[in-house]
Amino acid sequence: MVTDKNYYLNRRNFLKLGAGTIVSSQAIAEELAKTNLDLVPSDSEYAYNYVNFYEFSTNKSECVRLASKSSLNDKAISIEIGGLCENPMTLTDLSAFKIVERVYKLRCVEAWSMNLPWQGFELRELINLAKPISEAKFVKFTSLYDPDIFPDQRFNGVLDYPYVEGLRLDEAMHPLTLLATGLYKEKLKAQNGAPIRLVVPWKYGFKYIKSIAKIEFTKEQPISSWEKYNPNEYGFYANVNPNVPHPRWSQASHRVLGSFFKEDTQLFNGYEEEVGYLYKDLDLRKNF
Repeated sequence: MVTDKNYYLNRRNFLKLGAGTIVSSQAIAEELAKTNLDLVPSDSEYAYNYVNFYEFSTNKSECVRLASKSSLNDKAISIEIGGLCENPMTLTDLSAFKIVERVYKLRCVEAWSMNLPWQGFELRELINLAKPISEAKFVKFTSLYDPDIFPDQRFNGVLDYPYVEGLRLDEAMHPLTLLATGLYKEKLKAQNGAPIRLVVPWKYGFKYIKSIAKIEFTKEQPISSWEKYNPNEYGFYANVNPNVPHPRWSQASHRVLGSFFKEDTQLFNGYEEEVGYLYKDLDLRKNF
Protein backbone atom coordinates (compact mmCIF):
# COMPACT_ATOMS: atom_id res chain seq x y z
CA MET A 1 0.00 0.00 0.00
CA VAL A 2 1.35 3.46 -0.89
CA THR A 3 0.48 6.24 1.53
CA ASP A 4 -0.85 9.52 0.15
CA LYS A 5 2.11 11.91 0.06
CA ASN A 6 0.24 14.86 1.63
CA TYR A 7 -0.80 12.71 4.57
CA TYR A 8 2.77 11.45 4.89
CA LEU A 9 4.24 14.97 4.95
CA ASN A 10 1.65 16.15 7.47
CA ARG A 11 2.52 13.27 9.77
CA ARG A 12 6.19 14.21 9.55
CA ASN A 13 5.40 17.83 10.45
CA PHE A 14 3.28 16.56 13.34
CA LEU A 15 6.21 14.56 14.69
CA LYS A 16 8.62 17.48 14.21
CA LEU A 17 6.45 19.74 16.37
CA GLY A 18 6.73 17.39 19.29
CA ALA A 19 3.21 16.04 19.15
CA GLY A 20 4.80 12.68 18.44
CA THR A 21 5.14 12.15 22.16
CA ILE A 22 1.57 10.86 22.18
CA VAL A 23 2.24 8.50 19.29
CA SER A 24 3.34 4.94 20.03
CA SER A 25 6.90 3.89 19.25
CA GLN A 26 5.49 1.50 16.65
CA ALA A 27 3.75 4.38 14.86
CA ILE A 28 6.99 6.36 14.83
CA ALA A 29 8.82 3.35 13.43
CA GLU A 30 6.22 3.02 10.70
CA GLU A 31 6.65 6.73 9.96
CA LEU A 32 10.37 6.31 9.49
CA ALA A 33 9.83 3.31 7.25
CA LYS A 34 7.66 5.27 4.77
CA THR A 35 10.53 7.39 3.55
CA ASN A 36 11.01 8.04 -0.18
CA LEU A 37 7.70 6.68 -1.42
CA ASP A 38 7.88 9.32 -4.14
CA LEU A 39 11.23 8.17 -5.55
CA VAL A 40 11.11 6.94 -9.13
CA PRO A 41 13.08 3.70 -9.52
CA SER A 42 16.00 3.76 -11.91
CA ASP A 43 15.86 1.67 -15.07
CA SER A 44 16.44 -1.94 -14.06
CA GLU A 45 19.15 -2.23 -16.74
CA TYR A 46 21.43 -0.13 -14.54
CA ALA A 47 20.71 -2.20 -11.45
CA TYR A 48 21.35 -5.47 -13.24
CA ASN A 49 24.35 -4.44 -15.30
CA TYR A 50 26.25 -1.71 -13.41
CA VAL A 51 27.28 -3.60 -10.30
CA ASN A 52 30.22 -4.30 -8.03
CA PHE A 53 30.60 -7.85 -6.78
CA TYR A 54 34.33 -8.47 -6.53
CA GLU A 55 33.91 -12.15 -5.66
CA PHE A 56 33.04 -12.60 -9.35
CA SER A 57 35.21 -9.89 -10.91
CA THR A 58 36.44 -6.33 -10.44
CA ASN A 59 35.15 -5.59 -13.94
CA LYS A 60 31.44 -4.72 -13.91
CA SER A 61 30.60 -6.35 -17.25
CA GLU A 62 32.59 -9.49 -16.50
CA CYS A 63 30.97 -9.66 -13.08
CA VAL A 64 27.51 -9.73 -14.67
CA ARG A 65 28.55 -12.31 -17.24
CA LEU A 66 30.00 -14.69 -14.67
CA ALA A 67 27.21 -14.15 -12.14
CA SER A 68 24.42 -14.71 -14.65
CA LYS A 69 25.58 -18.27 -15.37
CA SER A 70 26.52 -19.18 -11.79
CA SER A 71 24.68 -21.52 -9.42
CA LEU A 72 24.23 -18.61 -7.02
CA ASN A 73 21.01 -17.79 -8.88
CA ASP A 74 19.46 -21.00 -7.52
CA LYS A 75 20.96 -20.99 -4.04
CA ALA A 76 18.49 -21.15 -1.14
CA ILE A 77 18.71 -18.80 1.84
CA SER A 78 20.68 -20.26 4.71
CA ILE A 79 22.11 -17.92 7.35
CA GLU A 80 23.81 -19.04 10.54
CA ILE A 81 22.73 -16.72 13.37
CA GLY A 82 24.89 -16.76 16.48
CA GLY A 83 27.27 -14.94 18.77
CA LEU A 84 25.98 -13.06 21.81
CA CYS A 85 22.31 -13.98 21.59
CA GLU A 86 19.80 -16.16 23.40
CA ASN A 87 18.32 -17.79 20.33
CA PRO A 88 20.99 -18.93 17.84
CA MET A 89 19.58 -20.56 14.73
CA THR A 90 20.04 -21.32 11.08
CA LEU A 91 17.62 -19.17 9.11
CA THR A 92 16.11 -20.92 6.08
CA ASP A 93 12.45 -19.94 6.33
CA LEU A 94 11.30 -16.31 5.99
CA SER A 95 7.62 -16.92 6.66
CA ALA A 96 7.86 -15.29 10.10
CA PHE A 97 8.88 -11.93 8.62
CA LYS A 98 6.76 -9.19 7.10
CA ILE A 99 7.93 -8.62 3.51
CA VAL A 100 7.99 -4.92 2.61
CA GLU A 101 8.73 -2.93 -0.54
CA ARG A 102 10.97 0.13 -0.27
CA VAL A 103 12.44 2.45 -2.89
CA TYR A 104 15.77 3.69 -1.53
CA LYS A 105 18.53 5.84 -2.94
CA LEU A 106 21.79 3.95 -3.42
CA ARG A 107 24.97 6.03 -3.34
CA CYS A 108 28.19 4.27 -4.32
CA VAL A 109 31.53 5.40 -2.92
CA GLU A 110 32.58 5.67 -6.59
CA ALA A 111 30.32 8.77 -6.80
CA TRP A 112 27.37 7.38 -8.77
CA SER A 113 23.84 6.63 -7.63
CA MET A 114 20.51 5.08 -8.54
CA ASN A 115 17.09 4.51 -6.96
CA LEU A 116 16.29 0.88 -6.26
CA PRO A 117 12.97 -0.80 -5.39
CA TRP A 118 13.86 -3.48 -2.85
CA GLN A 119 11.76 -6.26 -1.39
CA GLY A 120 12.73 -7.78 1.93
CA PHE A 121 12.20 -7.45 5.67
CA GLU A 122 13.46 -5.17 8.39
CA LEU A 123 16.62 -6.53 9.98
CA ARG A 124 15.30 -5.63 13.44
CA GLU A 125 12.69 -8.39 13.09
CA LEU A 126 15.45 -10.98 12.86
CA ILE A 127 17.37 -9.33 15.69
CA ASN A 128 14.32 -9.45 17.93
CA LEU A 129 13.92 -13.13 17.10
CA ALA A 130 17.57 -13.87 17.90
CA LYS A 131 17.41 -11.90 21.19
CA PRO A 132 20.94 -10.48 21.56
CA ILE A 133 22.15 -10.26 25.15
CA SER A 134 23.14 -7.00 26.84
CA GLU A 135 26.85 -7.43 26.00
CA ALA A 136 26.09 -7.36 22.26
CA LYS A 137 26.95 -3.97 20.76
CA PHE A 138 27.55 -4.82 17.09
CA VAL A 139 26.25 -7.05 14.32
CA LYS A 140 28.83 -8.79 12.14
CA PHE A 141 27.87 -10.07 8.68
CA THR A 142 29.86 -12.62 6.70
CA SER A 143 29.24 -13.46 3.05
CA LEU A 144 29.18 -16.86 1.44
CA TYR A 145 32.58 -18.45 0.92
CA ASP A 146 32.46 -20.82 -2.05
CA PRO A 147 35.42 -20.79 -4.47
CA ASP A 148 33.46 -23.04 -6.84
CA ILE A 149 31.03 -20.15 -7.35
CA PHE A 150 33.30 -17.13 -6.92
CA PRO A 151 36.42 -16.90 -9.12
CA ASP A 152 38.05 -14.15 -7.07
CA GLN A 153 37.90 -16.37 -3.99
CA ARG A 154 39.37 -19.25 -5.94
CA PHE A 155 42.36 -17.23 -7.13
CA ASN A 156 43.00 -15.24 -3.92
CA GLY A 157 41.98 -11.98 -5.53
CA VAL A 158 41.51 -8.42 -4.36
CA LEU A 159 40.09 -8.85 -0.86
CA ASP A 160 40.62 -11.18 2.06
CA TYR A 161 37.56 -13.43 1.75
CA PRO A 162 34.97 -14.13 2.93
CA TYR A 163 33.62 -10.58 2.77
CA VAL A 164 32.82 -9.12 6.20
CA GLU A 165 30.73 -6.10 7.16
CA GLY A 166 29.35 -4.72 10.40
CA LEU A 167 26.90 -2.33 11.97
CA ARG A 168 26.37 -0.98 15.43
CA LEU A 169 23.38 -2.69 16.99
CA ASP A 170 21.34 0.53 17.00
CA GLU A 171 22.03 1.02 13.27
CA ALA A 172 20.96 -2.55 12.58
CA MET A 173 17.77 -2.01 14.60
CA HIS A 174 16.76 1.08 12.63
CA PRO A 175 13.55 0.44 10.63
CA LEU A 176 15.18 1.61 7.38
CA THR A 177 17.75 -1.22 7.55
CA LEU A 178 16.66 -4.17 5.43
CA LEU A 179 17.65 -7.67 4.55
CA ALA A 180 16.70 -7.70 0.87
CA THR A 181 15.61 -10.81 -1.01
CA GLY A 182 14.20 -9.13 -4.11
CA LEU A 183 14.61 -6.26 -6.55
CA TYR A 184 12.09 -4.94 -9.09
CA LYS A 185 9.54 -7.46 -7.75
CA GLU A 186 11.80 -10.38 -8.69
CA LYS A 187 14.07 -12.46 -6.49
CA LEU A 188 17.62 -11.16 -6.30
CA LYS A 189 19.84 -12.01 -9.22
CA ALA A 190 23.31 -13.37 -8.55
CA GLN A 191 25.04 -10.12 -9.52
CA ASN A 192 22.86 -8.25 -7.02
CA GLY A 193 23.75 -10.47 -4.07
CA ALA A 194 21.44 -13.48 -4.20
CA PRO A 195 19.90 -14.97 -2.23
CA ILE A 196 19.90 -12.26 0.50
CA ARG A 197 21.82 -9.06 1.16
CA LEU A 198 21.99 -6.06 3.48
CA VAL A 199 20.56 -2.65 2.53
CA VAL A 200 21.41 0.46 4.60
CA PRO A 201 20.38 3.49 2.51
CA TRP A 202 22.29 6.20 4.39
CA LYS A 203 25.63 4.42 3.89
CA TYR A 204 27.84 3.88 0.84
CA GLY A 205 27.00 0.83 -1.22
CA PHE A 206 30.01 -1.24 -0.19
CA LYS A 207 28.32 -1.66 3.22
CA TYR A 208 25.47 -3.58 1.51
CA ILE A 209 27.09 -6.98 1.97
CA LYS A 210 25.86 -9.54 -0.56
CA SER A 211 25.09 -13.27 -0.31
CA ILE A 212 25.02 -13.30 3.48
CA ALA A 213 25.87 -16.65 5.09
CA LYS A 214 26.41 -15.69 8.73
CA ILE A 215 25.20 -13.03 11.18
CA GLU A 216 26.84 -12.72 14.60
CA PHE A 217 26.23 -10.46 17.59
CA THR A 218 29.52 -9.20 19.03
CA LYS A 219 30.86 -7.05 21.83
CA GLU A 220 33.76 -5.72 19.76
CA GLN A 221 33.45 -3.67 16.58
CA PRO A 222 33.98 -5.93 13.53
CA ILE A 223 36.67 -5.04 11.03
CA SER A 224 34.96 -4.79 7.67
CA SER A 225 36.64 -6.07 4.52
CA TRP A 226 37.29 -2.72 2.86
CA GLU A 227 38.38 -1.22 6.17
CA LYS A 228 40.91 -4.04 6.50
CA TYR A 229 42.04 -3.59 2.89
CA ASN A 230 42.68 0.17 3.23
CA PRO A 231 41.60 1.85 6.50
CA ASN A 232 42.70 5.28 5.24
CA GLU A 233 40.12 5.16 2.45
CA TYR A 234 37.27 3.03 3.82
CA GLY A 235 36.01 3.49 7.35
CA PHE A 236 33.76 1.29 9.43
CA TYR A 237 30.78 3.65 9.34
CA ALA A 238 30.84 4.56 5.62
CA ASN A 239 28.04 7.09 6.10
CA VAL A 240 27.45 9.15 2.97
CA ASN A 241 29.05 12.50 3.71
CA PRO A 242 29.73 15.17 1.05
CA ASN A 243 32.05 16.96 3.49
CA VAL A 244 34.50 14.07 3.77
CA PRO A 245 36.23 13.38 0.43
CA HIS A 246 37.59 10.02 -0.54
CA PRO A 247 41.40 10.44 -0.60
CA ARG A 248 41.32 10.12 -4.41
CA TRP A 249 38.12 12.01 -5.33
CA SER A 250 35.46 14.35 -4.00
CA GLN A 251 32.21 13.09 -2.51
CA ALA A 252 30.48 16.47 -2.80
CA SER A 253 28.52 15.43 -5.90
CA HIS A 254 27.60 12.31 -7.81
CA ARG A 255 26.21 11.16 -11.14
CA VAL A 256 22.74 9.64 -11.18
CA LEU A 257 22.88 6.74 -13.65
CA GLY A 258 20.75 7.62 -16.65
CA SER A 259 21.21 11.36 -16.17
CA PHE A 260 23.72 13.56 -17.95
CA PHE A 261 24.15 15.97 -15.04
CA LYS A 262 25.66 15.52 -11.61
CA GLU A 263 23.80 16.46 -8.46
CA ASP A 264 24.90 17.51 -5.00
CA THR A 265 25.34 14.72 -2.48
CA GLN A 266 23.33 15.04 0.74
CA LEU A 267 24.54 14.12 4.20
CA PHE A 268 23.47 10.58 5.05
CA ASN A 269 22.34 10.29 1.40
CA GLY A 270 19.29 12.45 2.18
CA TYR A 271 18.20 10.43 5.23
CA GLU A 272 19.54 12.84 7.84
CA GLU A 273 16.14 13.47 9.38
CA GLU A 274 15.63 9.77 9.91
CA VAL A 275 19.09 8.71 11.11
CA GLY A 276 21.05 11.80 12.16
CA TYR A 277 20.31 11.23 15.85
CA LEU A 278 22.34 8.01 15.73
CA TYR A 279 25.52 10.06 15.29
CA LYS A 280 24.86 13.21 17.34
CA ASP A 281 27.90 12.51 19.57
CA LEU A 282 30.14 11.21 16.80
CA ASP A 283 32.80 13.18 14.95
CA LEU A 284 31.83 12.39 11.37
CA ARG A 285 35.22 13.37 10.00
CA LYS A 286 37.21 11.07 12.26
CA ASN A 287 34.61 8.31 12.20
CA PHE A 288 34.08 8.16 8.44
